[in-house]
Amino acid sequence: MTEPSNQSEMSPVFFPEAQTITIKQVAEWAGAEIVRGDRELTISGVAPLDEGVPGTLVFIDNPKYLDQLEGTKATACLVSKKHLEKVPEGVVPLLAKEPYRSLAKVLAELYPDAMRPLPVTRETSVSLRAYVEESAKLGEGVVVEAGAVIGADVVIGAGSRIGPNAVIAANCQLGESCSIGANASLQHSVLGDRVIIHPNVSLGQDGFGFAMGPGGHIKVPQLGRVVLGNDVEIGAGSCIDRGANRDTTVGDGTKIDNQVQVGHNVNIGKHCVIVSQVGISGSSTLEDYVVLGGQAGVSGHVRIGMGAQVAGVSAVHDDLAPGGRYGGVPARPIREWFKEMTVLRRLTSQSGKK
Repeated sequence: MTEPSNQSEMSPVFFPEAQTITIKQVAEWAGAEIVRGDRELTISGVAPLDEGVPGTLVFIDNPKYLDQLEGTKATACLVSKKHLEKVPEGVVPLLAKEPYRSLAKVLAELYPDAMRPLPVTRETSVSLRAYVEESAKLGEGVVVEAGAVIGADVVIGAGSRIGPNAVIAANCQLGESCSIGANASLQHSVLGDRVIIHPNVSLGQDGFGFAMGPGGHIKVPQLGRVVLGNDVEIGAGSCIDRGANRDTTVGDGTKIDNQVQVGHNVNIGKHCVIVSQVGISGSSTLEDYVVLGGQAGVSGHVRIGMGAQVAGVSAVHDDLAPGGRYGGVPARPIREWFKEMTVLRRLTSQSGKK
């Protein structure tokens, strides 16, 4: 096998180079203040602190990386007030209340195509190799790639993209500017605007409902839907079951990571964050702004209050109060859990001594 002759052959370009912009423009996009330096200097990219070179923008938010900040060669740095004095001479400090959020705003302007999944192919309309029922209604500018199946009476809003081999079953409704990834499956589902569904997601399949007994388990018909609000994002390989006797719902702005299971009748509020491999059992409720760490489990029929945060690999068996931080098995207030872990470590270390 012939080795690549240069670095450009080894590193394919998935996004075009960003436009060259002035520090003044960066500050406007970021909502930041130029503390010192030439506002007409330009940047053409974003880099990690330790890879910052002239012409790039960096940011500092975590004190763990202050040593990298002191050595960066970047042109400008988004920084909060508490780290402002650490920005070296020659680097333009851009004072921001929340540097990471400010960086996100700048990146959205520099790389608009990265804000939603791009089509896999160069298709610009409905592929001749897609199957679309005659009764389906597709809005202006909808892209349907090869192998996709669009069922009867489906409604897809303007500007939406349907990836290869995705299946959208009869009567589903999608809002405007939605993105449905390759091999995704949607049935009994209603989506708002700007919803992003990554590859291999399943929405609206049967909930896991059975009337159990010694004579065998009787399947309970699942008659509800999955309803997603605006700006919801569902990560690759995740599954959301439709409700049994009511809808399974996900509120506006909620972000769900890869490989998450959401059971039937679950209600997830607005702007929640659910990290990978979480499992949420049926009929539980997450109020707005709840955060669940990776591999956390939520039992059925519990309520997690607004703004509560649950550490990874925790198990929620009972209702949790709003605004609290919880961890452990079973989940309990985080300080209580830390104290218990400290005592356990002390006991186990002592048990090994003679």
